[in-house]
Amino acid sequence: MSDTSPWNATSTARLLADALLRRLTGTTAALRVTPTSTDGAMSEVGLVATTFSEVTLSPVVLRKLRPVWEQDGASKWELMASATSVEQQVNALELTSAQALFGMTMAVTVGGQDYLIESIASIEAFGQVYLYRLLLREARPQSL
Repeated sequence: MSDTSPWNATSTARLLADALLRRLTGTTAALRVTPTSTDGAMSEVGLVATTFSEVTLSPVVLRKLRPVWEQDGASKWELMASATSVEQQVNALELTSAQALFGMTMAVTVGGQDYLIESIASIEAFGQVYLYRLLLREARPQSL
């Protein structure tokens, strides 16, 4: 007998990643993003106030990385975000890629705490991204 199930084998990694993130007390992250379209020269010189919107990603898991000595003493965090959720937001905002979404992100809010993105990595299986790993640092009020 053969397997005639309708699921795609390449989507298995995404389904497993989503299930794992939900099971690991997955939470929600809010990305504070700049608008995708601006009024050109008017906003560049500050005549039009920049408005920010929030984009919600869920499920995500946030964990603190091992402390290392740094001059500023800011803690480093790792945010694991579902590629399915990121893809939904990229499509909703009509962006070209997840990198474009993360590029226009000013801050990431999880549990009321703001973080700044330091680096982004995508994790793939069978040529398809199933998880995004964001390296974050705590945002100080003067950073925002």
